[in-house]
Amino acid sequence: MSTSQAVEKHKKYLFPAVSMYYQEPIELVRGEGPWVWDSDGKKYLDAFGGVLTVSVGHANPKVVDAIVNQVKQISHTSTLYAHKQQSDLAEKLASIAPGNLKKSFFTSSGTEANETAVTAARTYTGRIPLVVLRHSYSGRSAQTLAMCGQSNWKKPPNLMPGVHHAHAPYCYRCPFNLQYPECGLKCAEDIEELILTETGGEIAAFFAETVIGAGGFIVPPPGYFEKAAAIARKYGGLFISDEVQAAWGRTGDHMFGISHWKVTPDMLTSAKGMGNGTPIGLTIATPEVADKYPGVTFATFGGNPVSCAAAHATIDVIENDGLVKNCAVVGKHLGERFAQLKEKHQLVGDARGLGLMQALELVKDRKTKEPAPQATAAVFEETRKRGVLIGKGGVWGNVIRTGLMLNSTKEQADQLADAIDAGLTAAAKM
Repeated sequence: MSTSQAVEKHKKYLFPAVSMYYQEPIELVRGEGPWVWDSDGKKYLDAFGGVLTVSVGHANPKVVDAIVNQVKQISHTSTLYAHKQQSDLAEKLASIAPGNLKKSFFTSSGTEANETAVTAARTYTGRIPLVVLRHSYSGRSAQTLAMCGQSNWKKPPNLMPGVHHAHAPYCYRCPFNLQYPECGLKCAEDIEELILTETGGEIAAFFAETVIGAGGFIVPPPGYFEKAAAIARKYGGLFISDEVQAAWGRTGDHMFGISHWKVTPDMLTSAKGMGNGTPIGLTIATPEVADKYPGVTFATFGGNPVSCAAAHATIDVIENDGLVKNCAVVGKHLGERFAQLKEKHQLVGDARGLGLMQALELVKDRKTKEPAPQATAAVFEETRKRGVLIGKGGVWGNVIRTGLMLNSTKEQADQLADAIDAGLTAAAKM
């Protein structure tokens, strides 16, 4: 296998922290639909979508047309001027967002979207303390790194005042050694004790991913968000739903992940799949919260006409092509295949997911649940040989994460599952 010049230059000129997958990193040169090609001409099923960012396929014609048409008109204005693409997108979001989320603030990444939400919550409430979740990932700014619940993302250690980490609703590794539903949602109830012991008894917000992404697609049990949000509001806090990964139909049945539960947020953040690969971040809030945002603010690339055009086109494709429903159907099929892999392979400790956020947690021993990151690495190499690209996550790097595109088919889900099946077989022989 040859090493491309791009890979060599990456190693030579980029920060070493900008790491790449695989023992022999891949240079991707082209994408079409669910497929990508490397510099050697090999074709792969992209089952991670640039970390759940390419939502409706590489080079989707409708999204490409929207981008090209906008570039030909005007490619940048800044937020100091109104333009149709930004206001039309904001209007569309107000019509589809859950609850009373009506006013948008656009940025260029999930990090910025989360920063905006935190500032808005602290301004609205006049308080500093944030309750966030362990195992989570919130971004790479100073504030959002402090909010992250994984040591891997906090090197060097990044500490900021006012951030309090609650136990995650991680049923497979319950921190209280309990079982749902007999547990009574102890992980949610513990938020109250956290507030009463680590803060002054009042908070700015409870901030949580609806499905904890980088933590390994941790899906909370039924009732968790209803109870957690109620506790936060009891102590004066807002509820911020982090949908950077889980929005735009990704979880199936609903456009937004939080809609799986009977609770509506005061703010919602998103990015990634919203623009099908173009840089855009969203913070959408109730009018009451948005109207309190402080002073005059400015985002150079926030609301960029090209990104807004791409996002609006992406949403149109999702709606017009019935991709929310497709995600539910194909996701259910893939979840069933992953459950079968758990039955077949002792390395699989847990199979979990929602829609097309499906994951397998690998362990050395099912009783001790000792993580098996080496097995994950072996699966990666085998699936690559078989023309399938996957992702990983979790504190220990032992969770295989998959993010097939929303317009994927059951046949592509089977190709993914078959490749992982072979990878698990190879890993078991190590």
